[in-house]
Amino acid sequence: MQKTVIKNRFMPPAAWSSQLLRASPLFSDLCQSFAISQLTDWPDIGWLNHCAMQAPVQFVDNDELAADGRYYEEYIYATKSVPTRKDNWHDFFGALIWCLFPQTKALLNRLHISEINQHGQKQRTKLRNKLTLFDECGVLICLEPAAAVHATLLRNHQWQQSFVDRRADWWQSIRPVIFGHAIYEMATAPFLGLTAKTLFIEVPAGFSQWSLASTYAYLDKELLTQITKGVLQNPAQLTPLPLLGVPLWYAANQEPQFYTNEDYFRPTRQPAG
Repeated sequence: MQKTVIKNRFMPPAAWSSQLLRASPLFSDLCQSFAISQLTDWPDIGWLNHCAMQAPVQFVDNDELAADGRYYEEYIYATKSVPTRKDNWHDFFGALIWCLFPQTKALLNRLHISEINQHGQKQRTKLRNKLTLFDECGVLICLEPAAAVHATLLRNHQWQQSFVDRRADWWQSIRPVIFGHAIYEMATAPFLGLTAKTLFIEVPAGFSQWSLASTYAYLDKELLTQITKGVLQNPAQLTPLPLLGVPLWYAANQEPQFYTNEDYFRPTRQPAG
């Protein structure tokens, strides 16, 4: 079997680069949804707020949070303002996710506040941990009826069967969508070991060919419904996804040999005995 050293520490690029985003298929949805290619330097707060005209929040300089003294989620809930660091990949992608999933992001904020009100700010409840995990690392695997079997394959780490044997299903009846802004940040310098958390979503036949606007509007509404019903607490959700294995998202995965690296495409754990 192929063995590869897994990179553990991540450092994003120090400088802004529109070319970096345009060149990677991982950022295709963002580049089509926002005028990123026109940017020659880091976008400012005004640019982000122009993108967020339909969102329930505005973006403000992170210094306002420091001066206010409230906890991050409490500040957003009370002011409908999202503190945003300048020249920062993580917060840049976080802002774009607010623009693409405004209802879902607002719901996550409300759920954090509900948990804080019940259990206090310092106690991280199981739900808050799930909310944060999805918010940072979530990837939606949208399955049309013809591709329903992939939920079982991916949950059971049957990477070869999903990514190689049934590769033709991807982008035809499976539509992957990145939600976690930390995943986008790490995709600026992708490395073997980059792993997301999967949320499986059932979608109508033909969904993979929908326009971007229709795709994101549907998913924002569907996530609002499903998360309200408790989907993030379902143990069959938020399972590991080796992100660079998703077809078309990483050039090296065109070769079947890529998937033989068990340090990255890990098999399911065998029971002790």
